[in-house]
Amino acid sequence: MNRLKEKYLSEITPSLMEKFEYSSTMEVPKVEKIVINMGVGDAVANAKNLEKAVEELTLIAGQKPVITHAKKSIAAFRLREGMAIGAKVTLRGERMYDFLDKLVTVSLPRVRDFRGISKRSFDGRGNYTLGVKEQLIFPEVDYDRVDKVRGMDIVIVTTANTDEESRELLTQLGMPFQK
Repeated sequence: MNRLKEKYLSEITPSLMEKFEYSSTMEVPKVEKIVINMGVGDAVANAKNLEKAVEELTLIAGQKPVITHAKKSIAAFRLREGMAIGAKVTLRGERMYDFLDKLVTVSLPRVRDFRGISKRSFDGRGNYTLGVKEQLIFPEVDYDRVDKVRGMDIVIVTTANTDEESRELLTQLGMPFQK
């Protein structure tokens, strides 16, 4: 069983029950899924860039991403409806906990000038979105094989009803929020 999941079940659940005075353990918020999205805007000009992004996302997430397509045509960006413009992965269960553990303990501390992640990126319904400027912070990505620095969005979807509950859950899972 995953280290983080074990910690969630043995330590975090009881402390959240006590803090928010839940009557049942089923009310305690938990991480439902993590969605990693990588927009590859330059895939319009060169389709090879998308292949590279998919390859890197596969390494980072440990499962194959889905290619996302444009919903609308935008003439200014030379974009047609249906063109492949990105990749995304949805992680659940064991892989999700593995990724979250790796993100908190290994990847985020590798960010240059890291002072913690913003407390304001909650959406009002208990979900947290984190933008990563470069894929190089992940240990699986080989620095020498990277052709272009790409960023990604990491969305952590929780079952929490409020941002406060969600923030408490993520803090106890080890997310380094700014002081």
